[in-house]
Amino acid sequence: MTARGLVDSFLEASVVGSFTRIGFAVRRRLDHWRDLGTVAGRVVVITGATSGLGYAVAHRLAELGADIVIVARDAKRAEQTRAALQAVTGRAGFDVVIAELGDLAAVQRAAAAIRERHPRVHALVHNAGSLDDIRSESPQGIEQTVATHVVGPFLLTTLLQPVLQAAAPARVIFVSSGGMYTEPLDVAALEMPAATYDGVKAYARAKRAQVTLAGLLAEHLRDAGIVVHAMHPGWADTPGVARSLPRFRRIVGPLLRSPDEGADTLAWLVADDGAPLATSGAFWLDRRPRSPHRLARTRAADTAEERARLWAWVHERSGQALPRT
Repeated sequence: MTARGLVDSFLEASVVGSFTRIGFAVRRRLDHWRDLGTVAGRVVVITGATSGLGYAVAHRLAELGADIVIVARDAKRAEQTRAALQAVTGRAGFDVVIAELGDLAAVQRAAAAIRERHPRVHALVHNAGSLDDIRSESPQGIEQTVATHVVGPFLLTTLLQPVLQAAAPARVIFVSSGGMYTEPLDVAALEMPAATYDGVKAYARAKRAQVTLAGLLAEHLRDAGIVVHAMHPGWADTPGVARSLPRFRRIVGPLLRSPDEGADTLAWLVADDGAPLATSGAFWLDRRPRSPHRLARTRAADTAEERARLWAWVHERSGQALPRT
């Protein structure tokens, strides 16, 4: 192993060194990260683009020339985001589509609007999400956390496949979380009942399912010219963390990454035409592919049979199958 590899492995094993701004700063120098090139003319759909990582990546890609489609549930904040992107770039290549990602009917309407306005979509970024203390359900009766993080993104990917394929090579990127390392893939446990509901655990389980789903979609969409990746941003200081994990935020404090640092690998996966297009189905942190497992019990649960159950479950819950290619 090279010296760079040894340093990176040490950071990764330490967890805190890897996930905080320490890992970001060291790896940026270690791997001599290049600036991202222009993405002028590319259409990038970003869910949850009005704050945190979503806004950070929208801002960065807009500065690089991308036309951003802002998918958000709050119309006022979406328009404020569009105005901010227009102000920073001096151009008007930004669209707004309103949808709650956990509401499958809203996802269907959003996909129809995107297909009508944008015959080619070069990248779809699944960033929207939330961590809630109280259990709720989507209008379709699906537990809200898994509806927003897993079923809605699967449906949106399915419905946008024609316009992604028209822009091939295209990309679908899932923004996951380091929290998923704590939970194994267990399809039967995805929708937690109210009596035992734990918002942090529900979020981690949904994020684990996201990473597995990205791999399954990568296999399915390979021949369509669409690569699929998942990434995690490290521990970033976002409004979601401040709202949902205030104690964690107080403890980690100044070691948290900025939203821009957390969104760097996400922007790189969308913009770079090297490694992100050379493979599909990987899980990334700081511009390197990572193992999706840190614990033996999560690795043992990641079986072909459980992956097949997730694939069947998400089709059933979404009411859709991916179009044949």
